[in-house]
Amino acid sequence: MVTFAPRKSHFDISNEHSGSNEFRGFFTLFWISLFLFAVSTYVRSIETNGYPLDFEFASMFSQDAITLAISDAILVLNTLLCVPFAKAIAKGWMRYYYTGLILQHLWQCAVLAIAITWTFNRQWPWVQSGFLTLHTLVMMMKMHSYLSTNGQLAATHEQAEKVLAELKEATEAEGGWDAALRKAEEELIKTEAPIPQGTPDVPSDTPAGSTTSYVDARTAVTLRQRLAARAAAGAKADGSAPAASAVKTTGTRVLPPSATAIPTHPPTPSEVLTHHPSEKIASLAKAHVELERELTGPVEGRVRWPANVTVRDFAWYQLTPTLVYELEYPRTERIRPLYVFEKTAAFFGTFALLYTIVETFIIPLTPTKEQSFARSLLDLAMPFMISYLLLFYIIFECICNAFAELSYFADRQFYDDWVSSFLQLRFRWNSTSWDEFSRKWNRPVHTFLLRHVYASTMSSYKLTRQSAMFVTFLLSAAAHELVMAIVTKKIRFYLFALQIAQIPLIAIGRIPAIRRNKLLGNIVFWLGLYAGFPLLCVAYCAY
Repeated sequence: MVTFAPRKSHFDISNEHSGSNEFRGFFTLFWISLFLFAVSTYVRSIETNGYPLDFEFASMFSQDAITLAISDAILVLNTLLCVPFAKAIAKGWMRYYYTGLILQHLWQCAVLAIAITWTFNRQWPWVQSGFLTLHTLVMMMKMHSYLSTNGQLAATHEQAEKVLAELKEATEAEGGWDAALRKAEEELIKTEAPIPQGTPDVPSDTPAGSTTSYVDARTAVTLRQRLAARAAAGAKADGSAPAASAVKTTGTRVLPPSATAIPTHPPTPSEVLTHHPSEKIASLAKAHVELERELTGPVEGRVRWPANVTVRDFAWYQLTPTLVYELEYPRTERIRPLYVFEKTAAFFGTFALLYTIVETFIIPLTPTKEQSFARSLLDLAMPFMISYLLLFYIIFECICNAFAELSYFADRQFYDDWVSSFLQLRFRWNSTSWDEFSRKWNRPVHTFLLRHVYASTMSSYKLTRQSAMFVTFLLSAAAHELVMAIVTKKIRFYLFALQIAQIPLIAIGRIPAIRRNKLLGNIVFWLGLYAGFPLLCVAYCAY
């Protein structure tokens, strides 16, 4: 299950857990070492060539920059069509299953095809081609999650209306809806300690035809507390984790559940009817309550479908650094300008280091058929690994955190503890297998694949876990190979084959004798990661 909760990223300097790590000095040492290495590279280049860098890479990624920016803006604006599409489903003008589903996939395929065709027609270098292709895939995932979630909620709403109609029909045998409510409230009160009764005041803004509770405000609050307590006790008995709504944020501080107030709004009629002595009424009421919960925001319950289908809500979702749509997300209460400045400065500083590595140690060593295969691997292994780590930090620590701050998004767990060090094994920064790495290094994509591919294929097509995992890896491998084909303008399936090969490697890694030896697994993982990047570079560039 995909859940959102207020969390901080591991490398965030305000993260209390990372700040108390006794090995945090090595993180500082890493950045100081890289800075000194870059400075020495500039000095050596000035002494040899008369300039720190020749900016060949800069001329490459700045080529046709205005056209690229306009193309990307059109791509993002195109996603706004999701809102009228979702409104048509919400208003019943079109059923999501299966008319809307087919139109959605045709639209997404058309967007991808247009982006690829445009990229090839512009004859862009690999930087521009890769950026537009990757951003197109990101926008497609956002579109898919938004439309599929709202389509599923439309189906849930239709089912909830049918269950409510059955519930109202069942209450007729008990003297009607109001009589059934009174009986359910009396039953709940009898099973618990007595609470004061009274006649409630009907709010002035109550819609015509609405049913009010026959207990006063104090009773309503008590009923709500008891219902919440029973639900919490049931969740604890099941061993499930606390909901994201159990945690509130205030600025940069996370408050414990005990610091939050108990909701004082009265229970819904369906929640009250779950305590009706009639088994049929109670069962229908429970089913309706569950369906209504699906239609309500999971954090504070303030948003209910289809009130979320607005341009403002979609624009906020586009700004939020997640690929999985929800009615509500855990939010912070304010934007910290200094935090945004910190991440912006970190972005430019890290990008300068990344640029230096690529310009000095990767582009001049681009492999050709005439070069030694083994020498190319050795020359490119370290530069590619450092570049990968820097790019990872730029995307998931700088960019994602900056957008999260601007969108008040409180869940900053964009990655997990995959980066291992022999000094940090006790802190679980230790990927010992490829399936662990695939789950941890890119959580936004992982959560999308988990909800919309892995879980979706099991629920819709009744696939086994192994079959669903194979489909997920197949789709991911195809997307990665598509990017490589566009970037290199070659179809070789090298990356596709390496990703599919992870499936048997995962099975081997789950053998108990191998799983117990975590150090060996960690060494194999790092050797594979070190060899993978230069191997792909040599394969696609030279062959």
